[in-house]
Amino acid sequence: MSSAPWFFARTFRAFRYRDFRLMWMGACASTIGTFVQQFAQSWLVYDLTRDPFYLGLDLFLGQLPIMMFSLFGGVFADRLDRRKMLLTSQYIQMVCAFLLALLFLVHAVKVWHILVLSFIVGIGQSFGGPAYSALLPTLVGPEDLANAIAMNSIQFNIARIVGPTIGGLAYATLGATWCFALNGVSFLAVIASLFMIDVKFIPSKSTESVLTSMKEGIRFIWHRDGMTALVVLAFCTTLFGFSLNGFLPVFVRNVFQKGPETYTLLLVFSGAGSICGALAVAASEKLKGLGRLTLLILIALGLITSGFALSKWLPLSYTLMFLAGATIMASASLMLSLAQLITTNAMRGRVMSVYNLAFRAGIPVGALAFGKLIPMFGVSKTLAGAGLALVAVSLYFLLVKRNVTFQAAPT
Repeated sequence: MSSAPWFFARTFRAFRYRDFRLMWMGACASTIGTFVQQFAQSWLVYDLTRDPFYLGLDLFLGQLPIMMFSLFGGVFADRLDRRKMLLTSQYIQMVCAFLLALLFLVHAVKVWHILVLSFIVGIGQSFGGPAYSALLPTLVGPEDLANAIAMNSIQFNIARIVGPTIGGLAYATLGATWCFALNGVSFLAVIASLFMIDVKFIPSKSTESVLTSMKEGIRFIWHRDGMTALVVLAFCTTLFGFSLNGFLPVFVRNVFQKGPETYTLLLVFSGAGSICGALAVAASEKLKGLGRLTLLILIALGLITSGFALSKWLPLSYTLMFLAGATIMASASLMLSLAQLITTNAMRGRVMSVYNLAFRAGIPVGALAFGKLIPMFGVSKTLAGAGLALVAVSLYFLLVKRNVTFQAAPT
């Protein structure tokens, strides 16, 4: 008897749950639209300014509200209807996408328009992110939580392949306006799925102030073994390991001296690698030893990032982008699974908002810092140094802080 049916049943076991399937399909369609817009937006920002600082500033402003408001979003995710929070977030992002499409349609768009709308989208995500992170584990059984997180990573990375491909085609044949309009339409899918699922979580009544609830969540993280280490690793991973994708247009134009087709191919290779990394996590079933495995994968990611930064040969760079995508997604999925398993349902919104804040904060901090460093030292040296910094942090937790454990919380 072939082992293939058994492998697929184990790897895709979260799809047994109806509500998870609905959310997965809606989120996938919406994320594809987001990547269609990101393709056009990154290329246009650099094309309009020819300054990597503005690329970094756009990423920074998109993530800044998450740094400012996601802790409040986590408190509200434990107190309010998570479905309504998510719907509000989707409405905000959809309106911004259509507004940007309109600005391009009437030839009125300026760089500052893009920057302001990135900030407003970030506000929507700062409240929608904690609600989604808290809602996802309630759609599956606890034994399938890690698999559901990996499947969620897979939909994200399917979008990373499909989105830039559609974005490249739409940008070349129809123009930037259609890239933003397609993103706006894509939000209808996740909005429809939110109306169809059965949300079982009922928020408990609380008389505590928002700040008191926030402090309670931070206290839980501080005293929960392994959680602080995960928060630090999440920040360092995105600070040093995710910066590569944000500055790909600089590599394409300055190092390889190519056009948007090469940029698209690099994103596709990265997305394909990410799917493979997420599938590998989805197929695994054991929690024991995942902390050490995560650190080893992060070391590999740092070395791959440095290798890509120094590469001048496109075939090698495509291969390294594939490997970077695989290690990024495998490490991110494993860290998120461990964080979800360590926390409790009553604290999930607050704890995951802190974790997500750390994870997301590394992106704008890195974007802004490296956007300043690249003109001084060059894009290759700057991002090679970022990769080595990630290796150093991972080795510290692997060899020095060896007593950190990751034990699941009682449900």
